[in-house]
Amino acid sequence: MKILFDQNISFRILKSLTSLFEGLSHVKKENLFNSKVFDIWEFAKNNDFTIVTQDSDFNDFNLLYGFPPKIKWIRTAHIKTLAIVTLLSDHFTQLENFMTGENYGCFEIQNIFNK
Repeated sequence: MKILFDQNISFRILKSLTSLFEGLSHVKKENLFNSKVFDIWEFAKNNDFTIVTQDSDFNDFNLLYGFPPKIKWIRTAHIKTLAIVTLLSDHFTQLENFMTGENYGCFEIQNIFNK
């Protein structure tokens, strides 16, 4: 399960999820920080990554061009890294099924947290 976190999610998330997911990376680690969305999309596609983002632009590419790459779109208000870790951990089984399935290109997680 190769996952690429977008720049709108802290690179510090990698440390918190290494025991749960393998193949984690971040756009910062891949020298793609502040790159255009399409460049990140192409990198993920060419390197078999699923993109985890809070940015709707990736879903737009998914609708236009199909998949891969697959998108995990976290549709919440701006939340802390720990809350994202919790969301991904709580949805681990569903995310795993999504990543191995062939029918869907975007997995949306919606949640509202109290600040």
